[in-house]
Amino acid sequence: MTRHLLDIASLSVDELRHILQLSTSHEVISAKPLANKGVALIFEKPSNRTRHSMEMAVVALGGHPVYTRGEEVGFDTRESVEDIARIMAGYHGVLAARVFSHSVVERMAAVSTVPVINMLSDVAHPLQALADVITMEECAGPISSLTVAWIGDYNNVARSLGEAVCKLGGTFTLGCPDGYSATTQEIARLQSFGGAVRQSSDPVEAIAGAHVVHTDTWISMGQEEESAARRVIFAPYCVDETLMAHASPNAKFMHCMPAHRGEEVSAEVFDGSASVVIQQGHHRLTAARGALAWVMGK
Repeated sequence: MTRHLLDIASLSVDELRHILQLSTSHEVISAKPLANKGVALIFEKPSNRTRHSMEMAVVALGGHPVYTRGEEVGFDTRESVEDIARIMAGYHGVLAARVFSHSVVERMAAVSTVPVINMLSDVAHPLQALADVITMEECAGPISSLTVAWIGDYNNVARSLGEAVCKLGGTFTLGCPDGYSATTQEIARLQSFGGAVRQSSDPVEAIAGAHVVHTDTWISMGQEEESAARRVIFAPYCVDETLMAHASPNAKFMHCMPAHRGEEVSAEVFDGSASVVIQQGHHRLTAARGALAWVMGK
């Protein structure tokens, strides 16, 4: 059976732990599970960390990455998603796509004879969540013993992070403005994975006692027209030293980047002693190796 990695929600706890174990395994690198195989890296949305981490992960596992821009394949304009996936599956050992709509990776997985990895969609960012878990457990301890706070927009990154934290038995707290928060149904869905979830429109309440604090840009790609309004709405949710003071002593700060100092996070926090954002970014490569090895059945 072909393994796909489209989101964290579809993984069992054992599968999630297996990917995390593979991510840090030197034996996987030695085994070269992608030897003599290509990996299609299709970028409908451009990226810095995702492209570099995935390309180098493919190389480390013995494969050959082929970077392809979205306009070169033209999902549903030049060709249907299904035709693209069927053809590319004949060239490559893995198809990976960074897309606007999650339905694209679902449609690819439905017809592909090789594994499909979601490198980001509007619904999920599983590779980021894997890197975040690796970083948190390295810096703060087992997820099951942590309270992990998310401050800002409840977006695709927050959703995947919440899924991972809850599956691993942690506590996930959300500090989001009204209209940009998780719905009651969404909170129930996260809780069904096994963790505890709390949400407040008050960022101080959300961050209280947190061992790790996450945030993300207020304006994601495709939301540029909302920039002025979002800056006003999210201004009270800037993670600065005053807000971080309400977290647990020695709390760590994380950000998936790119970051905007002076907006969602102050320069003092982003560049300060609590920040592990560079370590977190480097673990995108660690996570990519584990994800690729797992879909290859290692």
